Amino acid sequence: MKVVVVESPAKAKTINKYLGRDYEVIASFGHIRDLPAKDGSVDPDQDFRMVWELADRGSSRVSEIAKAVKGADKLILATDPDREGEAISWHVLEALTARKALKGIPVERVTFNAITKASVEQAMRRPREIDQALVDAYLARRALDYLVGFNLSPVLWRKLPGARSAGRVQSVALRLVVEREMEIEAFKPREYWTIVATLVTEGGGVFEARLVGADGKRIQRLDVGNAEEAAAFKRDLETATFAVASVEAKPAKRHPQPPFTTSTLQQEASRKLGMAPAQTMRVAQRLYEGVDVGGETVGIITYMRTDGVDMAPEAVADARRVIAKEFGDRYVPGAPRKYSAKAKNAQEAHEAVRPTDMGRLPKQVTRHLDTEQARLYDLIWTRTMASQMESAELERTTVDVTATAGGRRIELRATGQVVKFDGFLALYQEGKDDEEDEESRRLPPMKAGDPLRRERIASTQHFTEPPPRYSEASLVKRMEELGIGRPSTYAAVLQTLRDREYVKIEKKRLQPEDKGRLVTGFLESFFRRYVEYDFTAGLEEQLDRVSNAEIDWRAVLRDFWRDFSAAIGETKELRVAEVLEALNGLLGPHIFPDRGDGANPRACPNCGGGQLSLKLGKFGAFIGCSNYPECTYTRQLSASGVEGDGDGSSADGGQPGVRVLGQDPTTGLPVTVRDGRFGPFLQLGEASPEKGAEKPKRSSLPKGLAPSEVDLAKALALLSLPREVARHPESGDPILAGIGRYGPYVQHGRTYANLGKDDDVLEIGGNRAIDLIVAKEQGGRGRPAGDPGRTVGRDETSGRDLVVKAGRYGPYVTDGEVNATLPKSMSADALTLEEAIGLVNAKRASGGGKGAGKAGARKKAAPRKAKAAADKPKKAAKPAARAKKSAAE
Repeated sequence: MKVVVVESPAKAKTINKYLGRDYEVIASFGHIRDLPAKDGSVDPDQDFRMVWELADRGSSRVSEIAKAVKGADKLILATDPDREGEAISWHVLEALTARKALKGIPVERVTFNAITKASVEQAMRRPREIDQALVDAYLARRALDYLVGFNLSPVLWRKLPGARSAGRVQSVALRLVVEREMEIEAFKPREYWTIVATLVTEGGGVFEARLVGADGKRIQRLDVGNAEEAAAFKRDLETATFAVASVEAKPAKRHPQPPFTTSTLQQEASRKLGMAPAQTMRVAQRLYEGVDVGGETVGIITYMRTDGVDMAPEAVADARRVIAKEFGDRYVPGAPRKYSAKAKNAQEAHEAVRPTDMGRLPKQVTRHLDTEQARLYDLIWTRTMASQMESAELERTTVDVTATAGGRRIELRATGQVVKFDGFLALYQEGKDDEEDEESRRLPPMKAGDPLRRERIASTQHFTEPPPRYSEASLVKRMEELGIGRPSTYAAVLQTLRDREYVKIEKKRLQPEDKGRLVTGFLESFFRRYVEYDFTAGLEEQLDRVSNAEIDWRAVLRDFWRDFSAAIGETKELRVAEVLEALNGLLGPHIFPDRGDGANPRACPNCGGGQLSLKLGKFGAFIGCSNYPECTYTRQLSASGVEGDGDGSSADGGQPGVRVLGQDPTTGLPVTVRDGRFGPFLQLGEASPEKGAEKPKRSSLPKGLAPSEVDLAKALALLSLPREVARHPESGDPILAGIGRYGPYVQHGRTYANLGKDDDVLEIGGNRAIDLIVAKEQGGRGRPAGDPGRTVGRDETSGRDLVVKAGRYGPYVTDGEVNATLPKSMSADALTLEEAIGLVNAKRASGGGKGAGKAGARKKAAPRKAKAAADKPKKAAKPAARAKKSAAE
């Protein structure tokens, strides 16, 4: 018996079918070891010695593999063919060696780019050893990320309350988003005019020509800068005579794009399918690991983490055969197309992302896939086929027109494009982020010297526009251009920025939150070198050199740590006042924008004499007055749709930070939306200066609801909370819905349950409210609100339903008795029944379970209490864990 180790149960199941009964294929469920969340996991003083720890799941995985290996003929490590996959194999081998489970058992490493029977069998015939250079590159990257996250994040917490983390790649990506926003804010629109003449040929053909010159001078796009200049040109053209000066037609070719890499797949899926990079990679993982196609489980795309753009010769030949069959021989180039990319690392430059079988047309497999899988497969198949098709043949025509008005000569130009042969365009056109191709126009027949008749002259005013915000696709593209990160990191980095609430997505564009601006401002002020694009890209190149066995990985770490540790040390004496001074200067244009009326934007609108500046409080940054405590004016960094903020003393419609929505028809009191220190809120009536007077009723806005979106009806509904939504099925007491300190909730007596992200406090119905309350009551005191979760399926062995839920520490799967946390490599949305069963059984085998956990806690309570005094100095381990959890990537 030969034992094969792969990452996931889905892959294990597929490969086991290919290899047969002489093989046992076991899943490691991703990484089995990690750096423990404590100081010293990477020790620079011990030449960067790294301490690895088996997690509970990892321990059970190693035990299962060790048990299977006992008496086996061979151990075959068949994890993914990239740096991360190499590292997983290395971890498995190290853990088994430490347990002395490999006495005399040979170990081989195999890789395959596609999970098909032919690919897997071929890989088994070509084993190799673990590539230590790739492992070293992984170790260096992991150590760097740990050192940055573990050492820099605590600095942020101490000096910048409210900040959550900083990371080696994450912080640089955030800087890109913030700098683009600053460009947009600083942008000054410039007026310009276009002059277009609609002309008619002798044969009756109509076309448009644009102004390009006058009086022997070229006119560029912005040269006509005001209405007077435009009117003068229009006046002259309306009296001019027109003639064709020249006609030039040039043949041109448009070549197809190469097949997908990880980056281009993420970009195009974002543009054309609206998929976020993380979503794209999750769906692609399923297509790679195996889907049921006509009763056979097979991987239908090749490995989806790659920098390579070339394809195997047999795949190219297969593609050419399908093109000839589906489109005809005219669409097949005379010679196969070969693509090459400047791969950052030759050892990691695998094949492009392509179908494993070119003849598996999208229409043939759509019925076997879910909607996301079908759309992504169609995109991959189409791009791959187009990459091997004939070029499109075009004819680009340029017509120069002369307009004579008295003694003035004005030049106009018309351009057109005709597709003579569509070639690959018959199948595919690459999308764009920030611009669209002009519609191809066909110009009517004409020749030099032909007179033209004027139909009309149009002058149109325009204003230059700021650069667009990054979409997820364009940010990935920019990171790739700068050499920041690698294919496997892009999706995780973008997700981290959103999870940390450093950026938000508005209309499919990334917009920095104030928290993200503060972090970027802090890092640029005190750690500028480590968010420089060139520095980060240079570090990536060094890691690539490590994986090519060109330099020692510890040498890279020594060079980095020498300067980075010194920079961290310098912040120990850094005062909060210095941080505020730096941020006030850097973020001034954003926090205090020029109003255009000449007034001082920092003048306090409340007392008139104070100056506004950035302050740091327990819950983060805010804007306050220099005359505090006499003046208590505060507001958030950005008004978020409310004009600044006041102290709540009046609401006359003109007070900054207060917008009057109308009057409450019942009480006649004004209803206002205000921007306070802790966020926007609603208020009914006004605060009275009299001591002991009743405070006006207030309500926070639910997360995701912008102040600008609130009208009077919605404000009154929120101010009326809490409201009764149901009666408890057992007690008969009311269940209320309201908004509290920690967000929207439902309440029954003393039991509170938080609403889910998809629940609306104004719309939640009785059944949903009862479900949340009952789940919370069954869960016990102090536990988070129950999540109904998604039923994955039934375990026929135990007869229990398996449900995946969102837990306090991440998603987990449960059968009602055992809860098993999902590894980071798995998605809750894509979890299969086989994977769920494997996770629960592994947790049960390791002694995990609801009862076991509670019993263990009771038994160990006394020893822990007795040991508390001795362990007291180790309190610093808590922020250490937080730093580890918050580390980049």
